[in-house]
Amino acid sequence: MKIALTIIFILIAIALAVLVLSQEGKENGFTGSFTGSVDTYWSKNKKHSKEARIQRATAILGALFIIVAAILGSKWLR
Repeated sequence: MKIALTIIFILIAIALAVLVLSQEGKENGFTGSFTGSVDTYWSKNKKHSKEARIQRATAILGALFIIVAAILGSKWLR
């Protein structure tokens, strides 16, 4: 059981690293607060984009990573 969870943990860690590195940066950071941002079709429909799916997958894998790490660190498997 512990070996299987360790393998799953490693696979989640690799997938999480790939997803984080594939995300785009935020263009409207500090300067966007001064210049303002324009509402475009793209900015209004971001939740259906590839970037939104990557962010959602990153959040899910991050939660799984924490859960599996907690299980591996607990005394249940010893």
